[in-house]
Amino acid sequence: MTGIELLDKRSSLEELTLLIRKAYRQLAELGFKYWGTHQTVDDTKKRIANGECYVKKAKGRLVGTIFLSNPDKTHDHDYYNQTHVIPFSQFAVDPGFQRSGIGGELMDLVEKRAIQLGAKELACDTAEGATHLISMYRKRGYRIVEKADWDVTNYVSVIMSKRLTE
Repeated sequence: MTGIELLDKRSSLEELTLLIRKAYRQLAELGFKYWGTHQTVDDTKKRIANGECYVKKAKGRLVGTIFLSNPDKTHDHDYYNQTHVIPFSQFAVDPGFQRSGIGGELMDLVEKRAIQLGAKELACDTAEGATHLISMYRKRGYRIVEKADWDVTNYVSVIMSKRLTE
């Protein structure tokens, strides 16, 4: 996994926030108000404070990111609070680098890391209407397990989970 590393304290949260907003822009254009479409640098700082934020760099800049929650963190949905489940979020790849394998590399990394942390399942949520994302997750072995209606979005989410094996 070349070029994927933990975000360090010297990294620019401004650059990370811009990457997330840029990657999520196409979802905003589809009418989905994901938090990532409009989050601030302070939001990014708060969201990554309780876990591991991984980034992929290419040509000296951030082109991908994914956040794996701390297994001991309390979450806003009961599914995520099960002791055998670890959620990930803030999964973003620069549109110019999408379909290049970066997303798969990031997903492979958090799936392996979740196993190391003792998880039996890795989970995320996405808009019920984002059928292209649901399809992508299904191809990786994720299944819909719950629904959620977050106060900060304009859509119903599906929670998707994958059973992990070593």
